[in-house]
Amino acid sequence: MPFVKAQWPRKLRSQEWYGGKSRDHIYHRSWMKNQGLPADLFDGRPVIGICNTWSELTPCNAHLRDLAQRVKNGIYEAGGLPVEFPVFSTGESSLRPTAMMYRNLASMDVEEALRANPLDGVVLMVGCDKTTPALLMGAASVDIPAIIVTGGPMLNGWFRGERVGSGTALWQMSEDIKAGKMTQEDFLEAEQAMSRSPGSCNTMGTASTMASMAEALGMALSGNAAIPAVDSRRRVMAHLTGRRIVDMVKDDLKPSDVLTKRAFENAIRVNGAIGGSTNAVIHLLAIAGRVGVDLTLDDWDRLGRDIPTIVNLMPSGKYLMEEFFYAGGLPVVMKALLDAGKIDGGALTVSGKTMAEEIEGVKNWNEDVIRPFDKALTQHGGIAVLRGNLAPKGAVLKPSAASPNLLNHRGRAVVFEDIDETCIMVMKNCGPKGYPGMAEVGNMGLPPKVLRKGITDMVRISDARMSGTAYGTVVLHTSPEAAVGGPLAIVQNGDMIELDVPNRRLHLDVPEGEIERRLAVWKPPVDVPESGYARLFHIHVEGADTGADFDILRGGRGKAVGRDSH
Repeated sequence: MPFVKAQWPRKLRSQEWYGGKSRDHIYHRSWMKNQGLPADLFDGRPVIGICNTWSELTPCNAHLRDLAQRVKNGIYEAGGLPVEFPVFSTGESSLRPTAMMYRNLASMDVEEALRANPLDGVVLMVGCDKTTPALLMGAASVDIPAIIVTGGPMLNGWFRGERVGSGTALWQMSEDIKAGKMTQEDFLEAEQAMSRSPGSCNTMGTASTMASMAEALGMALSGNAAIPAVDSRRRVMAHLTGRRIVDMVKDDLKPSDVLTKRAFENAIRVNGAIGGSTNAVIHLLAIAGRVGVDLTLDDWDRLGRDIPTIVNLMPSGKYLMEEFFYAGGLPVVMKALLDAGKIDGGALTVSGKTMAEEIEGVKNWNEDVIRPFDKALTQHGGIAVLRGNLAPKGAVLKPSAASPNLLNHRGRAVVFEDIDETCIMVMKNCGPKGYPGMAEVGNMGLPPKVLRKGITDMVRISDARMSGTAYGTVVLHTSPEAAVGGPLAIVQNGDMIELDVPNRRLHLDVPEGEIERRLAVWKPPVDVPESGYARLFHIHVEGADTGADFDILRGGRGKAVGRDSH
């Protein structure tokens, strides 16, 4: 059903606070005027929130204050009133036990701030991994007009003539230390080259993936995902986003109009083409749950299975986000998919145009960075969803970051005192309830004795997540998680496990009766926390197979204006 613009002018929800002569209207306006705001700014024009995850504890987002000012300029130009406010910033590099534990909390912060305040629309200022899904989840639950602008990736890292990819180089160099290929002094010297400008990860890690997902979903202006943080065009994008949100409010173009099933299907296919992070699975499932779209792990497998990975970026490939931008960025990828009949060009975007209209005429300026389909990194990218008696509700693996020779593998569960490269490393109790928060520890480091043989990859299985910057034949998100009694909980040293990615199978080669016997004597390894947010999290978090959102947050709660505060 085509989108129909709302009538303009009309009374907006902010006028419930500002549009009258009563005691309460005067109360609300007068306090705002202590900031030097002229009276005519409360005349019924759109009031636009700038929801900012700026924080010096979130290095990826530490430059967002400048971008927020650019957004304000655009809002004023278009005839709106901008109001900036902070929300919980989920800094990936610092938060313990994991930023993922606080994604849902941040989404609650956003949702309640949007609903409780006199806002008609919102610009979501994001960058670091969990900030993007958290703000999209919160905004989707309220469903006022919303648009994303990301902070952009940092510039390429360089060390001794080689590209240094955020995270990816860290994991690689750490293994090189254990293998005796690199000295500690060299590692410390390389540290200085890893993060050489403001911005988020310069690899196709989770931050860049989720920026791409926001654009592919239609929730950001075309071209937003790849512009480097320090490029002047990032400021222009913020400025244009400020202008656009005012018109979105006038048209009443809401997240529910954009975040349709076909938008999510487009995003899943784009994720395969860019070699995106496995974390996109858990985040898109959660966002879909907020808007009532029926999205499942089976959709991820069905839609991504035949998508070639054509973006040659670390951790799957060679280049970094700076080159991706110069090559034409995400619009080039989407145009290639559209021309191949892989995505739905009729999906609506926040620009008011269809996706096909947005990407018409784009050109690929570097076919080694964004490759033709016949020269793809892998012909079967996407996310592989595995099932079997070890993962009844599913597990995921990223084929483009895995070793082809390990995609069909049988091995014994690891015995750490007698490990070799044929083993399968298993880690338990790292899921949403077990860790808690489902930390990015699934890409377990290989033992030095194996690395010294020149072996660089082994099959690893866990109920954890993995950084989008990491790589390897790593099975993640095994569901149900071990901490709630999933079959992973009863795997023992020496058990044989079969991984068959082509047939999407993950099998524990133990007799069914023995599995039942082990489960019967299994006891939960973690206690329910007694108080605080940890208790709320443990009680209400759902499994990875449905997005690890809180059960009490699924679905939207709307934008109804609350009762008077005085």
